[in-house]
Amino acid sequence: MDRINMKKNRKIVVAVDESKESMHALSWCMENLASPASNSNTTLVLLYVKPPSPVYSVFDAPGYLLSGDDLVSEVKKYSKASANSVMGRAEAIYRDYITNEKVERVVGSGDARDVICNIVDKLGADVLIMGSHGYGFFKRVLLGSVSDHCAKYAKCPVVIVKRYQEQI
Repeated sequence: MDRINMKKNRKIVVAVDESKESMHALSWCMENLASPASNSNTTLVLLYVKPPSPVYSVFDAPGYLLSGDDLVSEVKKYSKASANSVMGRAEAIYRDYITNEKVERVVGSGDARDVICNIVDKLGADVLIMGSHGYGFFKRVLLGSVSDHCAKYAKCPVVIVKRYQEQI
């Protein structure tokens, strides 16, 4: 981590989604990697990956009164609203910290594992911060783990912040 903190022009990518775990990872990043110095040249990149748009036919939704075009339009609106909601929550978290980082918002679409690795590579990120849902062995085998995949294939160091635990 010292090399990350010593570099003058750092690019920190934080993968965010709807989960508490990703917001906890962003908080961890702000507490541990963000620089309160006024001469900071760090760029914080908030990365949200939308799932790929499903393909619908008119026959898939016989009970809906929407045409195929209307249904696609509604799915796109929902997807955009979801991305804005996640980014809004993330911005509320980083604004609580007194830092001088530049902040960029990046929204990708597709399989999160591949999109995150590709965007991190394209951006030339110095580090990728991700939350962990803490799935057990069987769920990871069935669902796959985005953080495991990124830890193996991302072309930068990956910090996986352990699962968020609510205080009792």
